[in-house]
Amino acid sequence: MKRALFPGSFDPITLGHYDIIKRGVKLFDEVIIAIGVNADKKYMFSIDERRRFIEEAFKDQPKVKVMTYEGLTIDFCEEVDAKFILRGLRNPADFEFEKAIAHTNRKLSKIETVFLLTAAKTSYISSSIVRDVIRNGGDYSVLVPKSVEVNP
Repeated sequence: MKRALFPGSFDPITLGHYDIIKRGVKLFDEVIIAIGVNADKKYMFSIDERRRFIEEAFKDQPKVKVMTYEGLTIDFCEEVDAKFILRGLRNPADFEFEKAIAHTNRKLSKIETVFLLTAAKTSYISSSIVRDVIRNGGDYSVLVPKSVEVNP
């Protein structure tokens, strides 16, 4: 089975993430959306909210699983028997950052990283932009799947 891990904080999941996952399930038998937990990071949404947003967005997609993890992504890949890490690239800065991580992961393990370019229509969206729109009372609904709900 070709299983890929799509790691991130997903605070919240965006239409860019959604696009990469939908395209990833065409390449892999299973895509595990792995919500990383970092105790030092301040999140806008709780881990339960983030998980619920993702599970609801992919409720009709049996090839998508949602899990949480702490620690190194490659260790979690080994734990769940994922041979691939799936990543989306929006711009050259993403590429440089992700390339360094992919090289490090290959040095430390046999995990291959597969990059997909984001769709042009979602390439400007990031979770930090979405959080800023939410904080300032803007219409975030055009940037995220319908499952993302903000309770004032």
